[in-house]
Amino acid sequence: MDAVFSRRSIRSYTEEPVTSEQMEQILKAAMAAPSANNQQPWHFVVITDRKILKTIAFTHPHAKMAENAAAAIVVCGDPTGTKSPGYWVQDCSAAVENMLIEITAMGLGAVWCGVYPREDRVKELRQITKVPEPFIPFALVPLGHPPEVREPVSRFDVKRIHHEQWGNA
Repeated sequence: MDAVFSRRSIRSYTEEPVTSEQMEQILKAAMAAPSANNQQPWHFVVITDRKILKTIAFTHPHAKMAENAAAAIVVCGDPTGTKSPGYWVQDCSAAVENMLIEITAMGLGAVWCGVYPREDRVKELRQITKVPEPFIPFALVPLGHPPEVREPVSRFDVKRIHHEQWGNA
């Protein structure tokens, strides 16, 4: 549970690269996520090319950190699953969260940059990474070695817990 409670959005990175073994472990964690009817609608574009990372930083309004990241992963969803139409969004969300937790457990840092459902961001990232239809760029996760360790922050709020019915504490 340490990785769950210490996970933070990290937006700056050292120049140290992420190894292919580390990247494989992150992707294994992503693919261990639950998915509706075991459809596993995810695909991943791993980016380490500085030119592509810089282009992403320039085009995505909230991904400036990608320029200095060791890598970035574009999580893409396949909306064509017939058993559970529409659930690809939740499935890909679970994959991203698994990645973020594993990245933290490895001593690395990352941040989840939203792409879908913003059509402008989907279109730009599709063009940059050449993601074909019908796959949809869902999220961008820039990652790398953090320059410092940030202290965990508790977000637990008992006021957001309801028992049996809304409003019952």
